[in-house]
Amino acid sequence: MIVDMLAGIVVAVPVVLLAVLAVELLAGVLAPGRKAARLPDGPRHRAVILMPAHNEAGGIATTIGRLHPALDDHIRLLVIADNCTDDTAAIARAAGAQVVERQDAAARGKGHALAFGREQLRDAPPDCLVVLDADCEIAAADLRLLVETACARQRPVQSRYLLRARPDDGAMTQISNFAFLVKNLVRQRGVTALGAPTILGGTGMAFPWPLIARAPLATSHLVEDLVLGIDFARKGQGPVYLEAAATWSDPASQKDTLTQRTRWEHGYVDTALRHGLPLFFTGLVRLRPGLAWHGLHLLVAPLAMLMSASLGALVVAGLLVPAGASPVPALVLAALIGLVALLLMLAWARDGREMVRLGTLARIPLYLVWKLPVYLRLVGKREQQWVRTKREGE
Repeated sequence: MIVDMLAGIVVAVPVVLLAVLAVELLAGVLAPGRKAARLPDGPRHRAVILMPAHNEAGGIATTIGRLHPALDDHIRLLVIADNCTDDTAAIARAAGAQVVERQDAAARGKGHALAFGREQLRDAPPDCLVVLDADCEIAAADLRLLVETACARQRPVQSRYLLRARPDDGAMTQISNFAFLVKNLVRQRGVTALGAPTILGGTGMAFPWPLIARAPLATSHLVEDLVLGIDFARKGQGPVYLEAAATWSDPASQKDTLTQRTRWEHGYVDTALRHGLPLFFTGLVRLRPGLAWHGLHLLVAPLAMLMSASLGALVVAGLLVPAGASPVPALVLAALIGLVALLLMLAWARDGREMVRLGTLARIPLYLVWKLPVYLRLVGKREQQWVRTKREGE
């Protein structure tokens, strides 16, 4: 009896989280893909792109140059050179951008930079505010669609934010980029089909001015975008996903990918533990199923972390069987692990073949081992401060 209870306890959390993930993956695989969206009728709205930039001298001219075709009388760019120790501001001005500079060593991070940029607009606010990172690219038509959708819906809108695949990407980077695609495309599509709020990805996102004007931006949180989306969802203004508009970024190197994922996953886990269950119960009490599912969505750990923990729980539950425990908990968990693996393969077949080669998927066990330092730091010293990810070639 005691070993039965112990086996049930060991598998309980992985079973619930795998079930939530399986539902989202299934919905994301079966839901219709992106369609050529039509701009809403009516006059064009005015928008400002806020581009926070910390020591981006090496690439910001290229980013601005790529963005120029999207800028016109209705859309302008404002670069926030934030705590820079290089020539970011001068290079951005030379590239044709309007630039404001901020120096505040005590208030570091993207959230503070965005709040500073927003304050520059209060005298003549735009209809919409777009956030675009200094290493990202969005086509002119996609940017216009993003702006007009946010103004028409009066909700925050997150574009399809993905990493470009490159022929020379190492196996670990390829798999990491595929996990990024699962999070930012397949699961986003799935939660949209389920009627739940999406999560904000930090770039390629648009906000109607009446919403963003009062939003709590000035924060040093590691995942300030995630927290901001939760705040909107709690108020009944949950972000929506716009798959038809794409934002692209180049992936980091294999070494810097691990650094980047450490920062993001530590911030994500901390945020999920703080907000996941409260959002779930609030959604139940207020009869808001979308908000309740949003809480469950947050509780699903990053993909590699969840699969590693689930396999560990499966081993423990299996070892309890010879001691007298029922095999049912282990079998249920094994079935869910298999189901998620199958759905991930279907997601790869539909959306991920350009991101990761089929043969590389055989290295996923090595990828889980590669990520172990990230998980071990969760039970020790977690990442607490924002660290800029190095760009390719730096």
